[in-house]
Amino acid sequence: MIVQSTSASFFAAQIARSSSPRQSPTASPANIAETVRISQVAREALVSSTASSSSAANSDKSVEARLAAIKAKDGPSRTQEEQDYVRANDKRLAEIIAQGKSTEKLTADELDYLQKAAGFVNTFANLSPAEKALYDKAVASGNTEAAAGISQIAFVRMMGHTAGGANGTTYDPLNTEITAANIEKYFSHSIVDPTGKAQSQFQALIQFLQDNPVA
Repeated sequence: MIVQSTSASFFAAQIARSSSPRQSPTASPANIAETVRISQVAREALVSSTASSSSAANSDKSVEARLAAIKAKDGPSRTQEEQDYVRANDKRLAEIIAQGKSTEKLTADELDYLQKAAGFVNTFANLSPAEKALYDKAVASGNTEAAAGISQIAFVRMMGHTAGGANGTTYDPLNTEITAANIEKYFSHSIVDPTGKAQSQFQALIQFLQDNPVA
């Protein structure tokens, strides 16, 4: 509401002109009925809006509960209907896919979420926040080979606490840091790849670590 400023002389003049008290007009029955009717409509609209909001909230909770139940299963255990449900209702998964990027260009967190949501083997859950940051740095610099080397290490860690290293040694991959020395002595000996691709990726990661020493 806008209140306009009015001078005192104006009010004095108005009072002088009016020698008898003025009464406010009484509202007609029709006006009262209309007011009641409008109020009732507003009340019904409010009730409807509240009910709709409550229904939407319950629906969201139901969707989240079903998504959680499906994601608790691995990929092979999910039905096609469950896979389709996740793709249709998981908003973050949809956002990641909508970027149209190849997996090599996704961040570590995006890959971690993608693996979990889609039911793939969740190798990226084996990377620490610092290791994920290292992965992202490699991706951002365009060094996809070094990033792939980190992916290989995440895969090796799926073996658990015991894996084979150089010269018949064993080590705990889950508690072994990603360093150039550890890659050469341990991680690079835990994957058998006749194509030599994995070794190439490990070498790229070693070089990347040497070029980007941890402060």
